Amino acid sequence: MTDDQQAQTLVDRPGTAEPTSDVDLTPSTESRGWRYYLRAIGPGLITGASDDDPSGVATYSQAGATTGFSLLWTSLVTFPLMTAVQEICDRTALATGKSLGELVTARFRGRTARAAVGVLLVALIAANALNIAADLVAVGSGMTLLHAGPTWLWALLAGTAVTALVILGSFDRIARIFKLLCLALLVYFAVVVLSRPPAGRLLHGLLVPHVEFTSDYLTLLVAVLGTTISPYLFFWQSAHRVEDLRAEPIHGRDAVPLHERPSGQARRKLRASRLDVLSGMLFSNLVMFSIIVATASTLHAHGNHNLNSAADAAKALEPVAGHWAGTLFALGFVGSGMLAVPVLAGSGAAGLAGLLGKKFGFSRSPRQAPVFYGLVAAGTIGGTALTLTHVDPVQLLVISAFINGVAAAPFLALVMVISGNRTLMGDHANGRLATVLGWLTTALMTVAAVVSLVML
Repeated sequence: MTDDQQAQTLVDRPGTAEPTSDVDLTPSTESRGWRYYLRAIGPGLITGASDDDPSGVATYSQAGATTGFSLLWTSLVTFPLMTAVQEICDRTALATGKSLGELVTARFRGRTARAAVGVLLVALIAANALNIAADLVAVGSGMTLLHAGPTWLWALLAGTAVTALVILGSFDRIARIFKLLCLALLVYFAVVVLSRPPAGRLLHGLLVPHVEFTSDYLTLLVAVLGTTISPYLFFWQSAHRVEDLRAEPIHGRDAVPLHERPSGQARRKLRASRLDVLSGMLFSNLVMFSIIVATASTLHAHGNHNLNSAADAAKALEPVAGHWAGTLFALGFVGSGMLAVPVLAGSGAAGLAGLLGKKFGFSRSPRQAPVFYGLVAAGTIGGTALTLTHVDPVQLLVISAFINGVAAAPFLALVMVISGNRTLMGDHANGRLATVLGWLTTALMTVAAVVSLVML
């Protein structure tokens, strides 16, 4: 039996597979205690932080500047939904050692279903390339605000640097850089302090849901939901968890799923991974909360409601919240933009490569995974090339957001069908809470897609 056939057998019969003889699953002191859980934080944190890319920062800034605190309650709604979805995506990788793209081929045998998913993934890769271009322009704009040089130069340098990093760098180095870039988002908590928000209005906006049935308000509401629950994050969380499993020193470069581990070790891995996802989604939503609060208490209060980008928000903050607020705001979206670009490129590439039965992941070399790296390079190089044209980055984001909004619902339905299948997932199939929250999120994103189509 070939390695691929053996892997397929493990996916098809997760409850019957036995650990192979060369797997060292002996529990060690390193797999216990708080240090183990601290080291486990990574894929979930990076997923959450990459969601707050410059396009997300622009959306949240516009929400705060335009509506004040009235959309702040969405941060409480999106947190459990976002956490549930990403935990489900994460658990599919833990239970099977496979990415979502690979699991599609295991769950759906018909060519029609696979072709439909392939079309959605190609559309996602195209949308991601547009988003990459907009994020690189935002990075360049941020560097211009910091008086470091022209926008086009830094956009080009950022795109080139990211492309070189993901193609030539090792997975360990990439993962460490990703974690460091997450720290850039901490500056938004400082911006909130500098903006001095009124506590009463803040609490009212957070705890009392407010909805206006106007075109502008509903458009912003859909944009916030679409930005927070983006389909590229589903594939990234799954693929990065597979990479995390491969990096463990228990089976060379193979991902060892939970059912092949001793029960105690499997429970610790599942708990640590859930903590990682929970902390990442909490961090992401706190950043979203901070940006809305900062712009609501400054820009909205001073009548500055016209924002088209994160750079606009940073420039507008300086006169009302001080120079440091604008500088910190710019530093935040420069760091998040550099983080988001490889995540955007890698997510769709991992999904499509897995669907095609090709090797994927930054832990593989370009020679081992040429299709994956080719798709990654197409996204980063294509996005970089777009920054050299005169295409409006705001228009790129509008098109990207529309594609993501429409694709989110079918991708969520796909995730729920896979994660609820006991043949694939074994004892780690969705429980009642995951099922309710997952399908609720699917229904919500379906409504958001319909609203987007109507408004279009």
